[in-house]
Amino acid sequence: MTELPDYHELAAGYVLGTLPAARRKEVEQSLPNDSRLRAAVDFWEQQLLPLTRLTAPVAPSAALWKRIDHSVSSASAGPAGDGAPPAWWNRIKLWRALAASGFAAAAILAAVVAVRMQTAEPAPYVVVLAAPQTMTPGWLLTMPDARTVRLEPLVKTVVPDQRVLQLWTKGDGWKGPVSLGLVAPGQKVQVRLDKLPPVQPNQLFEITLEPAGGSPIGRPTGPVLYIGRAVKMT
Repeated sequence: MTELPDYHELAAGYVLGTLPAARRKEVEQSLPNDSRLRAAVDFWEQQLLPLTRLTAPVAPSAALWKRIDHSVSSASAGPAGDGAPPAWWNRIKLWRALAASGFAAAAILAAVVAVRMQTAEPAPYVVVLAAPQTMTPGWLLTMPDARTVRLEPLVKTVVPDQRVLQLWTKGDGWKGPVSLGLVAPGQKVQVRLDKLPPVQPNQLFEITLEPAGGSPIGRPTGPVLYIGRAVKMT
């Protein structure tokens, strides 16, 4: 089997089931004799399978299945209709489109983690911030180190004039949520947590809609647009 530059990228695709059929067969044939590949597959199974508990299953609509079928048919032919294996599984724009259609949060997160991770060391915690009414994933929160959170948008959020998005967190036993600052729609943000206790499993993170300048009373005043809890990845 031709080795990819990153064993973990290959193993993540195998665990997610996103490899082309021929590539997946190569992996299955190589697993018994390749200890590094087996270790990578085991690593990704431990990291990704718990994500299925992030949200209840959501049945895709008939319209979404039609869009997926159309995308598969178009991509499977290759750029010149030569039957080349499609690369569309690795396109983050596709996963964002599925997120906007109400696709399961765990699948979105798994895809983003598998594509974006470049090392064997996972983030300590990961959070999918989803709309409370529809469970549509809106933001992905990861931790490049134990004292930093990085927030990345998965969908576009329209913010009315004179309103802002504000990020909050609350651990078990805290008196109330603590502001982590304002969030610009459609932009990544990174926040240090030096003045807060270490992040803990199931810690709450949420984004609320607040007046210009942020909440004037030090706690959320507007509606919760996205909410999620920390899942330990190590």
